[in-house]
Amino acid sequence: MIKEYLKRHEEEMKKFLAELIAVRSVQGVAEENCPFGKMPAKVLGIMLEKCREYGFSVNNAENYVGTADYGENPALAILTHLDVVPEGTGWTKTEPYTLKEENGILYGRGAIDDKGPAVASLFALRAIKDLGIPLKRGVRLIFGTNEENGSADLEYYRKHYELPEMVFTPDGEYPVINGEKGMLRVYFSAPFDRKTTDGKYFQYFLSENAINAVPNRFVYSISENQCDSKSEECFVSGKSAHASTPEKGENAITLFIQKYSDILIFRKLSELFPHGELNGISCGLGFSDELSGNMTCVLSKLELFLHGTKITGGIDIRFPLDRKLDDIKNIICHSLEEKGFTVDSCEGTEPHFTDGNSQFVQSLLKVYEKVTGDKGKCISIGGGTYVHDIQGGVAFGAEFPNQDGRMHSPDEFITVENLLRNAEIIAEAITELCR
Repeated sequence: MIKEYLKRHEEEMKKFLAELIAVRSVQGVAEENCPFGKMPAKVLGIMLEKCREYGFSVNNAENYVGTADYGENPALAILTHLDVVPEGTGWTKTEPYTLKEENGILYGRGAIDDKGPAVASLFALRAIKDLGIPLKRGVRLIFGTNEENGSADLEYYRKHYELPEMVFTPDGEYPVINGEKGMLRVYFSAPFDRKTTDGKYFQYFLSENAINAVPNRFVYSISENQCDSKSEECFVSGKSAHASTPEKGENAITLFIQKYSDILIFRKLSELFPHGELNGISCGLGFSDELSGNMTCVLSKLELFLHGTKITGGIDIRFPLDRKLDDIKNIICHSLEEKGFTVDSCEGTEPHFTDGNSQFVQSLLKVYEKVTGDKGKCISIGGGTYVHDIQGGVAFGAEFPNQDGRMHSPDEFITVENLLRNAEIIAEAITELCR
């Protein structure tokens, strides 16, 4: 019944996803009524208007977060986000903010992270409502606008509103993610002499990616003279990946500093972050545990502004469940300072874990097995999902095992089949948990 309903609404789902993807909802400059810029607020407004059209009770929490309720006193929250990472370069299938369907695949920024899952959640709840499936407990859809840049949206929401007792997010992968590594983001700087060893001068350089992504391109400019406006722009190519799975990519920054390791400051960085090393062992890290596996450590940002006299950089670290944030902070900060770098910011979160034997988690696994026919199990990951700081929360979808929607990368996608299947799984989960 649910599956057939969703199939009948396939074209409507795709059309609405295209409308959401068309909004470049990257974090912008905060202004009145737009805490994360105009575009995240705009896409939230579009989503809430659609929820209102479908008959749900809607609330806009000052453009930080929006909600849509079905039923009284919601016991279950399904948490998605409508902000996206910047588009970057290297797109071949479509322009990043134009949804394109090709051979059953929907391409566009946000298709899998997290606009596609947001659409699946909306149509899952709409199916429950339109089909008259009886529920004893209410359901709340929560749409955030700052997940990709620190989740200040959710922090604001939780200060002013109470979350339902059960929360899951289709912001990860199936079957159920109940363990998430701790996260740490470090920003550092150092004085920089722009002169190269062969007498030329760096004018500027930068990586064009978010801190939580392996950079696939590093752009730099070199000129003959210190103030020469006729500089040559060069670039180093790598391969994009999420910073939690750096083994899927190739880091353009570490390729660059390896290439210019005859320059002292780049040699120091190369000693800390050798190209191809993913676990931070050269920084004194390299930890692992049985549940969550190896930690990751990615030098993901490096910048010199035009006519600048210092470089700035950023590091993304994901550490195992058995480690504490302060211990990791102390090690990485000491390693950087020992090499002459200044630590400008070092902030993160502890690991997250939810009991896999709880009734909530077991119900989700039961639904996964029912819809897919595959064995359900709990997994731990390096990526931080949207429920990382929510006690008892888990990630449930949206990627299926051994599938990669190129999250945070060029040609991000979700298949039509998986868009529909996500909606079906979410609708069945609502039924199982709230009937």
